[in-house]
Amino acid sequence: MNGTLPNTNNPKNPPKQGANPLPSGKKPRFNPIWIYLILISFLLYLWVFNNDSNPVQIQWLDVKEKMMPAGDIEKITLITNLNHVEVSVKKDSLYKYKKYFGFKETDHIIAPQFYFVIPSTFDADTKFGEARQQLPDGKKFSIETAERRDYFGRILEWLFVPALLLFVWLFMFRRMSGGMGAPGGGIFSVGRSKAQLFDKDHKNKITFQDVAGLEEAKVEIMEIVDFLKNPKKYTELGGKIPKGALLVGPPGTGKTLLAKAVAGEANVPFFSLSGSDFVEMFVGVGASRVRDLFRQAKEKAPCIVFIDEIDAVGRARSKNGGFTSNDERENTLNQLLTEMDGFGSNSGVIILAATNRADILDKALMRAGRFDRQIHVDLPELKERYEIFKVHLRGLKIAEDFDIGFLAKQTPGFSGADIANVCNEAALIAARKNKNTIEKQDFLDAVDRIIGGLERKSKIITKEEKRTIAFHEAGHATVSWLLEHANPLLKVTIIPRGRALGAAWYLPEERQITTTEQLLDEMAATLGGRAAEELVFKKISTGAMNDLEKITKQAYAMVSYFGMSNKVGNISYYDSTGQNEYGFNRPYSEKTAELLDHEVKKLIDASYEKAKAILTQHMDLFTQLAELLLEREVIFSEDLEQIFGKRKNKNPHELL
Repeated sequence: MNGTLPNTNNPKNPPKQGANPLPSGKKPRFNPIWIYLILISFLLYLWVFNNDSNPVQIQWLDVKEKMMPAGDIEKITLITNLNHVEVSVKKDSLYKYKKYFGFKETDHIIAPQFYFVIPSTFDADTKFGEARQQLPDGKKFSIETAERRDYFGRILEWLFVPALLLFVWLFMFRRMSGGMGAPGGGIFSVGRSKAQLFDKDHKNKITFQDVAGLEEAKVEIMEIVDFLKNPKKYTELGGKIPKGALLVGPPGTGKTLLAKAVAGEANVPFFSLSGSDFVEMFVGVGASRVRDLFRQAKEKAPCIVFIDEIDAVGRARSKNGGFTSNDERENTLNQLLTEMDGFGSNSGVIILAATNRADILDKALMRAGRFDRQIHVDLPELKERYEIFKVHLRGLKIAEDFDIGFLAKQTPGFSGADIANVCNEAALIAARKNKNTIEKQDFLDAVDRIIGGLERKSKIITKEEKRTIAFHEAGHATVSWLLEHANPLLKVTIIPRGRALGAAWYLPEERQITTTEQLLDEMAATLGGRAAEELVFKKISTGAMNDLEKITKQAYAMVSYFGMSNKVGNISYYDSTGQNEYGFNRPYSEKTAELLDHEVKKLIDASYEKAKAILTQHMDLFTQLAELLLEREVIFSEDLEQIFGKRKNKNPHELL
């Protein structure tokens, strides 16, 4: 699930904006920010209030030449300790000097209204006395001396800097500690678990009805959910709930979706996090987060903890301590092992985990008592793909009488994520063509787009290159159609798509085991393009590079893994444990390596000769197919059936 459900029961995790209000009976927390706002407002008020009584600075000449002769001055006060003089103007004369006060009302201005600065050599008594003597009796002003102490300014000077430092320190401390107590944030809470908590009140629930296919996996997962709902059913017989279940399978097969369904069905607290959430640049953080995760889980028990991509932290510990080990990761794994099944008790805490690299996990993590069950989530087969398509086609406007089974047959080897992508791409393609519904061709275009990439019709190709590509692809099609055990052809195109100049789509048989004859026929079909170039043009090109790479890997697997060579015998050098993945030594001698190379070349040469023989025997039909491909640029299995007739083996995809 994409979002995190606010935990309203935990005062340290307040609900986010837009979430449900606090439950009744709980008082909202007091926010200390209000104290800062009130203090700042009070200081601003004092500053503004004090600013109204501050006199305006003017020059001595203005006082001497304008104010004194007019008799507007009521009192002059000499401030001895500040070297300036305050001037109090009569209320009746303030309107004359309105320009000095800007937009302020003169009625509210408190005396003294003006001041001017005097130098230390200024003879105030003499100058003020002479000016006063020149005025008539009704306009004379009084002269006073005084001292001013700016206590408010002094307080601000002494308190402002410490208060500012204190505020910055508190602000930074709260930010570093996670911001108002929020878990998982900041340097002081770096050791807290980053797990997201989903409870039974979460609205966006995914249930097992949303998980198509995966019937066997759902049975085992649903048993765990059923134990949480009806524990007496199992405990009366003496049974115990499994401590952990590990979901194993290729990417995109629905492991995380199964976990989401468990979260939606179990009605117990569900903690979700990734294996990489334990890893941090600080030493000891991973182990601390593991402890904090299980502490929270024990408080919420019974509950489920889901760790996605557990291989990020559960990789097998290295035996070479000075070369490849990562102490921080291994300490995290050790703590995880201890919490899952150590001296303490974790009753009521079930661990779910998912990975597509189960071969590299530590053996101590995989043992019973930690992960009691390994649930394999494999690529969906034909009927399962049919069910998955039904789920993803619910919200799409598809044409009437649409055959979903046809789509399931056209997508062998597709995962659930691939099928979802096909449905979305088909909708986008139909919208691009301004259609009202999504048709069969839109889905076929979507499959081609995902498998081969975007068509590049604007790519410049010469006539000679195009003819070479056509005969190359026709060679693949011809050999695969005429060989009994090769995969049946579905479509051939010479329109550039992605990085390929041409492509052939096959419908591989979904089988659990493959025989030597089937592998050899597939290799011959793959080499059909290179054989066609040599027979028709008497030269070869670089267009067969991907074909050669594929058959070389397949031939080495046949000889060194599957034991399909008489000279090598029933020996397999495949390491399923992955222990020698980074080893420098091969598990066989140089003499054996030469034998392997010889047998691989022998297999490839035999397949190549088989492809050339088939093309030579059916040269007329092969040439006819190539010319048709040059003309149409895209041909289908129906066209090959008209030219070569029906294949020897039947279509294996007839289960629906």
